[in-house]
Amino acid sequence: MNPELDALHPYPFEKLAALKAGVTPPEGLAHIPLTIGEPQYAPYGAALETLQAHLVEMGRYPATAGTAELRRVIADWTTRRFGLAGLDPERQVLPVNGTREGLFAFVQATLDRTRQARVAMPNPFYQIYEGATLLAGGTPLYLECRAENGFRPDFRAVPARTWRDVQLLFVCSPGNPTGAVMPLADFQALIELADEHDFVIASDECYSELYFDEAAPPPGLLEACARLGRHDYRRCVVFHSLSKRSNLPGLRSGFVAGDAALIAPFKRYRTYHGCAMSLPLQHASVAAWNDEAHVRANRDAYRTAFAAVTEVLAPVLDFPEPEASFYLWPAVPGGDDTAFARQLFAETHVSVLPGSYMGRPGADGTNPGSGRVRLALVAEPDATLEAAQRIRRFIERSARC
Repeated sequence: MNPELDALHPYPFEKLAALKAGVTPPEGLAHIPLTIGEPQYAPYGAALETLQAHLVEMGRYPATAGTAELRRVIADWTTRRFGLAGLDPERQVLPVNGTREGLFAFVQATLDRTRQARVAMPNPFYQIYEGATLLAGGTPLYLECRAENGFRPDFRAVPARTWRDVQLLFVCSPGNPTGAVMPLADFQALIELADEHDFVIASDECYSELYFDEAAPPPGLLEACARLGRHDYRRCVVFHSLSKRSNLPGLRSGFVAGDAALIAPFKRYRTYHGCAMSLPLQHASVAAWNDEAHVRANRDAYRTAFAAVTEVLAPVLDFPEPEASFYLWPAVPGGDDTAFARQLFAETHVSVLPGSYMGRPGADGTNPGSGRVRLALVAEPDATLEAAQRIRRFIERSARC
């Protein structure tokens, strides 16, 4: 077996299951999980109808590049959403089976193993960044996201000698788990760094359509390129998905777009990898990318849920107000995130994810996720509000003890 498999850390949800082992929560309370970022709102209906209508096409092999219609719809959506001068659907767009699969595969195809292969990533992070790096023979470079920097990496603090060994930088905006959004100026500064030190930027933007201010959608990496007049999007690729935008995580549908010089070899890799999206899923994806009304309704629902939960939890928990995504990132009383998560489950039957499970020790030896928990507010509104009320009662009860 590949010896690099032994370098992989247990997935956060495996660690959470071990943490809760042996704990018996109250029988009279239904379990409310706030752990996994899996939307519980209804999937976009027209996409499901389209999927059903095209099931007969399961009898055909799909092309790695996807259909011309899907690539065109993706290019048109991205151009509209991020104010681009244009995006070539033939050369600058490639469908992937969700961002998770695409992000993982992109690292395998991108790293040059004949030289130092460092991959920079936010810390805390989506664990696929790290796992993909390790299995590709690379070395993770963790960039801490702490409160004093708005829960975004401080790229200016990275020495030039360190950037010289970086081949790939992962950006996640809006951020998981923090909900922090990277300003356009920071994207542009990163592009200048990539030019100076010759590395690729992969921007994970799967939460980009879940934001709270309709007048201020989060900017993206390709948008920053366009503002700089870089319409070839050199050294830059973005990843988007229908999982969060359209409540379609099971569709496993997303795309990568950007620099044609990166997309072409990645397409060649994927041809051998054998991961083309089935034709019925492509038709359903076209329907979803073509409609914005259901996405606006989705944002309205999350906005309502966040307002209700914030009103309940703000008096007892300290958390940054997220600009986007569906996560809250509160500091826990007492500072022990694992103890808090275990006891909360034991007393309230609510599951949350310890922040330390999403991070790694930084330069000072401390894990920037420690002392916090991630709350995924993805359940139906009544369940989400009930979970918040249980958490508040748990904290207030603990404070009296």
